[in-house]
This record gives sequence, structure tokens and C-alpha cells, in this order.
Amino acid sequence: MKTPKLLPWYARKAGVSEERATVLWRKAVREATAETGWVGNAEYWGAAMDHFLALLEAERDTLCAPRVTPLVRSQNRMWRLPLLAMEDVFTAISANWQRNLDTFRKAA
Repeated sequence: MKTPKLLPWYARKAGVSEERATVLWRKAVREATAETGWVGNAEYWGAAMDHFLALLEAERDTLCAPRVTPLVRSQNRMWRLPLLAMEDVFTAISANWQRNLDTFRKAA
């Protein structure tokens, strides 16, 4: 049976090899066949894809790869915080300066 065209994308997204994703796809097809009793209709393909995604999720959870993306994002936000605060202060100073300058020009 042919694999879905997006199988390499799903494999990369889950962090597994394409060969392992192909094995999981075949297992999902067997489970969908046993569940639906039919082959080739929309219910069958939907069940196969649901089983495949569940198997990929389970496979990803068994991998020991640390997930550092949330940590890096939080560090990036914390690094940018003083810069954002400084930008807000300068914006407030500039607005106040313009307001006072306009008041001074009207008075003169």
C-alpha cells in the first residue's frame, strides 16, 4: 500500500525517521481495517489517519529528545523586556516633548 504524500512532513514534525513513520502508517492501516471493516472509503481513510497521528504522537513521546524551544522563546522574551520598556519610555518622553512644544508654540 502506498503511503501518504505528507508522510515525510509528519515524520519530520514528530521527529521520527521516514522508515519508522512508514511502519507506523502500515500499523495504522491495519488498525483502521480492523476497526471499520471496509477499505477505501472516507471513514476508513479518516480512521487510518487518526490512528497514524496517535501512533506518531506516542512515538514522539517515547523519544528522549529534549524540547528546548519553549525555554529559548522565554529567554528571548526576557532578553527583549528591557528593550521594550526602554522603547515605551522613549515613546512617552517624545509624546510629552511634542505636547509641550506645541503648547509653547501656541503661547508664543
